[in-house]
Amino acid sequence: MKKLLFACTVFWLVAATQAVAANAINAVRIQPSPDKTRVVFDLSSAPEYSYFTIYEVKPDRLVIDFNGTRLNTDLSQLELRGKRVTKIRTSTPKDSQSTRIVLELTGRFTANIFELGPQGSISDRLVIDLYDQANDAPGENAARETSAATPQRSSNQPARTVDELAQRKVVIAIDAGHGGDDPGSIGPSGTYEKDVVLRVSRALADIINADPDMEAHLIRTGDYYVAHKRRVRKAEQLQADMLISVHADAFTTPQPRGGSVWVLSTRRATTEQGRLLEDKERFSELLGGVEESVRNDDDNGYLARAFVDMRMNDAMARGFEAAEDVIAAMKRVTRMHKTKPQHASLAVLTSANITSMLVEIGFISNPQEEKLLLSNKHQQQIARAIYQGARDYFMRRPPDGTSIASNRMIIHTVKSGESLSVLAQRYGTTVKAIKERNQLRSNMLRIGQQLEIPR
Repeated sequence: MKKLLFACTVFWLVAATQAVAANAINAVRIQPSPDKTRVVFDLSSAPEYSYFTIYEVKPDRLVIDFNGTRLNTDLSQLELRGKRVTKIRTSTPKDSQSTRIVLELTGRFTANIFELGPQGSISDRLVIDLYDQANDAPGENAARETSAATPQRSSNQPARTVDELAQRKVVIAIDAGHGGDDPGSIGPSGTYEKDVVLRVSRALADIINADPDMEAHLIRTGDYYVAHKRRVRKAEQLQADMLISVHADAFTTPQPRGGSVWVLSTRRATTEQGRLLEDKERFSELLGGVEESVRNDDDNGYLARAFVDMRMNDAMARGFEAAEDVIAAMKRVTRMHKTKPQHASLAVLTSANITSMLVEIGFISNPQEEKLLLSNKHQQQIARAIYQGARDYFMRRPPDGTSIASNRMIIHTVKSGESLSVLAQRYGTTVKAIKERNQLRSNMLRIGQQLEIPR
């Protein structure tokens, strides 16, 4: 009887110990970006945790206690990237069923720590975002990320005169989709959408920055993830006149190919391709991990708040008009899957202050188009077409106070019998000015050629 009682006691003790330590840390990932470093713990179930910081003794440390959790990954094999975390290791836990993780830091950072539940094949996660300054944290003013070749406009600069304001450049925010743990769509040969769109975005920024009337800022400058709400917020902090989000399309079969341009709709997309795009955006947030302020929203809370402002209707109309210009330019260099702007409910397009569009540069799921998208020549052609479409739009609708508005050009389509001298006389300018503006090497014109005529 005593032996049976002892055996039962041992059984229940073992069972209780296993139940207490039922959770497990299966992987640890680190994702640095210019304004923060993200550390993600992949767990088998929802975490129970507490944390504290140690700043009195160097190095500075953030310590996380995972209750009832075992470590199932080798931290010594973790590739540390970025400038904020120098080491991730274990330390003596507070009890035998817990795991204590220590993040050794290069300084004091603002930590935003939150849980993300499972979704499909994605497990529970604990996410730690380390921000350089308190005002970089979600809900505050975040630091801007810009193209390295682009001078930044500091808020500390002295106020500009009316003449200076009249000469500002058109500002375009370029958003390379996906990034970090979110690869986007993956081509048949393993090409990641996030890599292709970043190359096209960089090429687009270079072309725009070569235009004396325009300047470009990259929302994502490297391989890291940026939440959709934060992408919009960064563009608004830049006071951008336009937001262009660059993506590569994908479908469930390899046949579809060609580009398309998407603008915001207040309703769920009615086409299969539109629904796939909306679903992909939501899945991106799950892969990349979302900020705490985002996950506390209801399904359409962010959209609902944006639509309260009636300016959204104007922004949507401007986005559609600009999308038509980009499509017209893209048609000259690549096949188009859709020749009219398409509508979808996409969080990245929800600024009421910015003309916004999402450009799909082709189907990465199509084997032939995947190869084309990897071509530097094609990437440059697509980038130049997007630039030309955006510029055509701003030539018709120049923002107040920009150099384009003060030096507005006239777009003239050459007709039979017209010459440079005839056009110069008609518009009150010179042959030299027309040639310089259009980079013409000779006086020869062709019927149907479009020329920018200096006012």
